[in-house]
Amino acid sequence: MVKTPATDALALRDMASVFDAQRGKLPVLGDPHRSPEPTTVCRRIAELGELITQLSNEVLLRVTDQGRAPHSDRVITGFASAIEPAGDAVAALGVVNHQLAFLAQTEPSHDRPEVHEAREASVNVLEDALSLADEALHEAATRLHAASTTFLPPSARLRAALSRSHGVANTAPSPEPAAKAASTTAGPPTAVRGR
Repeated sequence: MVKTPATDALALRDMASVFDAQRGKLPVLGDPHRSPEPTTVCRRIAELGELITQLSNEVLLRVTDQGRAPHSDRVITGFASAIEPAGDAVAALGVVNHQLAFLAQTEPSHDRPEVHEAREASVNVLEDALSLADEALHEAATRLHAASTTFLPPSARLRAALSRSHGVANTAPSPEPAAKAASTTAGPPTAVRGR
């Protein structure tokens, strides 16, 4: 299939919509229908892993195309720009899983003061990690939407959504360090650095 600016813009928008949908699937503390459970978090991580593979395949498909269209480099940049925040979302969900495991492990002794304090801190880290995952997915979608607008003007609906987003004009990675989760071992809560 010949890749035109219009088809590539639609591919970028479709992928952005998938990332927007992933935000709606994230667990929410206090919501009985979307409570963070290890199985749910693992499913989100697996889905995001598949999306990262799809992003990488979109880049690979175009990079290896011998008859690459003149606009392909911008499309490659658009898809590639979403890989970093998608990876950040996976890392944040890894922190969520770690904290859920810690909470389950310490449940039997939750009445002990030192354990109670550590569990409270763990919930705070969990909340921060869920927020970071949401922000990272939003960033991935925003970058993809912004890249698509360089080929096709956005619809009125998309323009409205993009105007509510921050950093839409910049599809290049931000110079700020990405949110990273600390520690991968079971134990007390880990710190999560913000953006």
